[in-house]
Amino acid sequence: MSLEFTSSEMMSVTAARALTNDMTCFVGIGLPSEAANLARLTHAPDVTLIYESGTLQTKPDVLPLSIGDGELCESALTTVSVPEMFRYWLQGGHISVGFLGTAQIDRFANLNTTLIGDYREPKVRLPGGGGAPEIATNAKEVFITVKHSRRTFVKDVDFVTTVGFGRDGKARDNVPNIGRGPTVVITDLCSLKPDPETKELVVISLHPNVTREDVIEATGWDIRFADQLETTPAPTAEELEVLRALKARTHSHHSGQQ
Repeated sequence: MSLEFTSSEMMSVTAARALTNDMTCFVGIGLPSEAANLARLTHAPDVTLIYESGTLQTKPDVLPLSIGDGELCESALTTVSVPEMFRYWLQGGHISVGFLGTAQIDRFANLNTTLIGDYREPKVRLPGGGGAPEIATNAKEVFITVKHSRRTFVKDVDFVTTVGFGRDGKARDNVPNIGRGPTVVITDLCSLKPDPETKELVVISLHPNVTREDVIEATGWDIRFADQLETTPAPTAEELEVLRALKARTHSHHSGQQ
């Protein structure tokens, strides 16, 4: 019997699968946090989750609303200062993967969380970079998870808050002291990876019941597809059960219905 699941659940499960037990992951709030904790609660119980507020080996029972959420500190092995978090753990090369979300992403995996529109007269002001620029620079690699739409997947981001591969795809060339950059982008429609040569994002896997046309329609540039396009494995019953329980606990906790 086939299981029923939403596109959002498909995205979180697929993103969670990208993490492995031996990774130390610097986690962004929102979709990355959901995926990282799903991984911890299923196939990667020993993954080390680190949040920007300085919490190490964090094991929240519910998803945090922000990096200042008390749940992170209460459930962590220890909490260090933010300067130590960035200077020693991140800049010191101890983070294997940074897990980020974004408001806009372009064909070279540059991220924009600063503003929409012209810099001098923006249509919308966004939260800003936070730790993402530093994470993307110093983590050994970067995973990105975000919902797929033309508003989000644009040919060129309005502002480069966090560098993927730069405006021309060459920003990381011959810069040995920074990480590999984005290695996978996971959306509610598909998974993408940068082309080894051009660094432009290429669709490598379509999620179940998603067509090429769906992805083309939701992307703001002429998206490319891998020659051997795969179908993403559907969520298992366990993955869905754990994810739904996590989200239910989170909703109950933050709404005060405990």
